[in-house]
Amino acid sequence: MKKRVLSGIQPTGNLHFGRYFGAVKNWVKMQDEYEAVYCVVDYHAMTMPFVPAKLRMNSWDLATNLLAVGIKPENLFIQSLIPEHTELGWIMNCFASYGQLTRMTQFKDKSAQSQESSGEAFISAGLFDYPVLQAADILIYKADYVPVGKDQEQHLEFTRNIAQRFNNVVGKEYFALPEALYTEIPKVMSTADPTKKMSASQGDKHNIDVFSDDNRIRKQVRSAVTDTGDTPEGEMSPGVENLFSLLRACEKQEAHDALLADYTAGSLRYVDLKDAVGEALIELSTQFRERKAELNADKKAVKNLIKASSAEIRKRAQETVREVKELVGLLNVKF
Repeated sequence: MKKRVLSGIQPTGNLHFGRYFGAVKNWVKMQDEYEAVYCVVDYHAMTMPFVPAKLRMNSWDLATNLLAVGIKPENLFIQSLIPEHTELGWIMNCFASYGQLTRMTQFKDKSAQSQESSGEAFISAGLFDYPVLQAADILIYKADYVPVGKDQEQHLEFTRNIAQRFNNVVGKEYFALPEALYTEIPKVMSTADPTKKMSASQGDKHNIDVFSDDNRIRKQVRSAVTDTGDTPEGEMSPGVENLFSLLRACEKQEAHDALLADYTAGSLRYVDLKDAVGEALIELSTQFRERKAELNADKKAVKNLIKASSAEIRKRAQETVREVKELVGLLNVKF
């Protein structure tokens, strides 16, 4: 049997090429090798300041966007359509260490970000506690692997600790300990400021939307920062390195190698590099836009498709919660 892989993405911001190359492109590829389960984690989006109506709209939009770039509908669900996530999250809270939660480095970073974005001192308990729900997201499907970057290693180790503590308490190796799945993830930086990651939170000029029109993509790439004058002699500037990374991420290896040879020879014209990157991104964007237009032609059908896949995936979650409740001495409702 195929090993199971699980990953989730928050319905915040647009689906830009940083998110696509950094995660979703690998998700698409992994569907052939693994039993894949992918989640729009709208519960997690509530840990930061949010607008209710926009949250719901963003969740459906992101689900549609994921289908447009190649995620199979049977592998995709929206978290809030499977309430067992929060039920298992509460149970896992009782196996999570308060001390370990206080040491989660992302809580400090996201707390500061929350205060900056809202202008308020309010920090939700959900922001502090979300690693437990994240652990439940993984354990409820008994995932073998979780694709992670270096900034997520601490969260996966936290999940493994909770699973091991649960196993020790119930006296049974019920949960297998999920392992990290390290894949080649290109580091996509902002073309406007190559010292920062491409991000929706930084503003429109700092990300290139996967579904942008051709002219906008060309304009953003052509205005990309290249040399800033402070790069040590003999080193490639961050801006130029980022453009080469984008070209490689688009799988345009032949163009990448030819332009890199020009760079090494000192004959590279940055306009040629930018044009190559722009056309490579447009090639991808065109096929994504066409597929999204097909999906948007019948939005009700797409919603029904996601509801159906969520209902089918929910059966696995229900079985896990039923077994977990039996193991910890809770009562199961039988209809």
